[in-house]
Amino acid sequence: MTDRSTSRRRARRLAIGGAVVLALAGMNGPALYRFGTAQYHEYKINQPEYKAENGHWDFVDIPAKYRLNTIHAALLRTGKVLLVAGSGNNQANFDAKKFDTVLWDPVENTFKNIPTPNDLFCTGHTQLGDGKLLVAGGTKRYEKLKGDVTKAGGLMVVHNEDPDAPKTIKAGTKFTGKENGKTFVAKDNITVERAEKIFDKETGAFLRTEAGLGRVYVEAERSGRKHETGTEDNYRILGLKGSDTRNLYGIAQKLALDKKDFQGIKDTYEFDPVAEKYIPVDPMNEARWYPTLTTLSDGKVLSLSGLDEIGQLVPGKNEVYDPETKKWTYAQGIRQLPTYPAVFLLPDGKLFYSGSNAGYGPADVGRDPGIWNFETNTFRKLPGLSDPKLMETSATVLLPPAQDERFMVVGGGGVGESERSSEKTRIIDLKDDAPRFTDGPSLDKGTRYPQTSVLPDDSVLITGGSEDYRGRGNSDIKEARLYDTAENTLRRVADPAVGRNYHSGSILLPDGRVVVFGSDPLYADEGNTKPGTFDQRIEIYTPPYLYKDARPTLSGGPEKMARGESAVFDSLHAASLKEARLIRPSASTHVTDVDQRSIALDMEKTDDGIEVTIPENRNLVQDGWYMLFAVDDAGTPSKAVWVHIDS
Repeated sequence: MTDRSTSRRRARRLAIGGAVVLALAGMNGPALYRFGTAQYHEYKINQPEYKAENGHWDFVDIPAKYRLNTIHAALLRTGKVLLVAGSGNNQANFDAKKFDTVLWDPVENTFKNIPTPNDLFCTGHTQLGDGKLLVAGGTKRYEKLKGDVTKAGGLMVVHNEDPDAPKTIKAGTKFTGKENGKTFVAKDNITVERAEKIFDKETGAFLRTEAGLGRVYVEAERSGRKHETGTEDNYRILGLKGSDTRNLYGIAQKLALDKKDFQGIKDTYEFDPVAEKYIPVDPMNEARWYPTLTTLSDGKVLSLSGLDEIGQLVPGKNEVYDPETKKWTYAQGIRQLPTYPAVFLLPDGKLFYSGSNAGYGPADVGRDPGIWNFETNTFRKLPGLSDPKLMETSATVLLPPAQDERFMVVGGGGVGESERSSEKTRIIDLKDDAPRFTDGPSLDKGTRYPQTSVLPDDSVLITGGSEDYRGRGNSDIKEARLYDTAENTLRRVADPAVGRNYHSGSILLPDGRVVVFGSDPLYADEGNTKPGTFDQRIEIYTPPYLYKDARPTLSGGPEKMARGESAVFDSLHAASLKEARLIRPSASTHVTDVDQRSIALDMEKTDDGIEVTIPENRNLVQDGWYMLFAVDDAGTPSKAVWVHIDS
């Protein structure tokens, strides 16, 4: 065989191979870049036919002065997005009291720095009925890993046996052990409640006095292991006078150089979207770091879980915020859950807990999913959950429409810093006579920290996440999928450019696009040798439905509606409109967004638009501002009209 004929055959094989690759690329959409060059990939994903099938990702142009470690994000009723970092998981920022919030206008792409009154890193938040954002909790102290702790410390329980008055213990107060003789220093101011006299209910006879209790974090005066304690001891409080020397004392268990967890704050604020500022309100009764805020049937807000001012899990002492009085009161029932539990209000007023959470808490307490009757404090466990031990950092989403009462749990990982993760999606229909979880379509990789957003066409965008804890081992998943609620299928769409793991989230915008933020990797390399840095870039995903030939319009109508009320909205494309959806704006953090829900509305066409009717159930349609979308027969949504639902 001659060299020339060999060359001709080789050229022919290459030509055929190239044609096959291009054909495969055209058929496989998002997978094409694995076969071609980066340049060809960039060309292909910008073609109209590709966008119409798979959507498209773009970066937000953020001026340097407004870039921040976005931990929390919420869509406000003005259409602007509140981006909250607080100290942004940065100890130097915390020490310098540098706390950041930025208000972003996605339409104008303008930014504004907002004065931030405290460290709202790892706070809780939810939309209030009047359009303000309730923000509660945050960071009092950063964690210290074992090896970084130089002074022995821990919890000191202060007892007050004086029934006549509460007592104040100031930061710097010293406690000396009666047996061990070691001295520890209070790190904060606390108030210790007065003692309570207990009487016999029938005879009225005095029985005993129960001391009032206060909790304070204490540290040894000096560094070193010799200042640790190993057993419980009573502590004398130095500097007291008179009867206080008898009535006030401390009791502490082991005070050691163990790891110290993050500690929470009680501070609570309402963010006013019109005044564009934080307004302080009554603080919570319990300090909380990593809490979930869930709206109840009466419009009040339930605060759940969190680490307290000592860094311990709040022991089921849940509390309720009243937007009318701006006050917190303890809930009657006690229920302990891990931090950032995914708890949703159901149409019958009960609460659904999916088992999703963000981490802190015992591995064998409060992990089971179920229905919580908040009024009676009874809990009914729900069966069938696959990978039940891989629920940390999983996402839970109320599938559209909300009337169907179907939830999906996506991915998740093992407790703590486990390298295990789940590729499962699990679906439960709470309208079933005997609801139980069944597996939905699987992801192709185990996924922690998946971001989920409900779209106006009743699909759900699932994007990002990582296979290992905080992206360890370079395990970020740069993939996105659309879940079809009608077909129960997942379809791979355009891939994001940024990997997203810990401290990430996504939010639906009023124009139908989805903004994705955050990512806080533990390491920057596959070998886990270089510290990671927070990814401050923000991407916007434009779904395929916005690359159709035309988009319906929606305008007019009342700004305020009541449940059960009907109203007419204008549209230039009334003939093609098929459905209407009322979507509550998101407040997202740590793979937790219990606010988002898409409600199907009864819709009738008019000559110049549509008439929609709001459902009467206040548990389904809570008071608040919503985005009203009209969707045409091709699945393309209008831009949203903001509507205030108020009883």
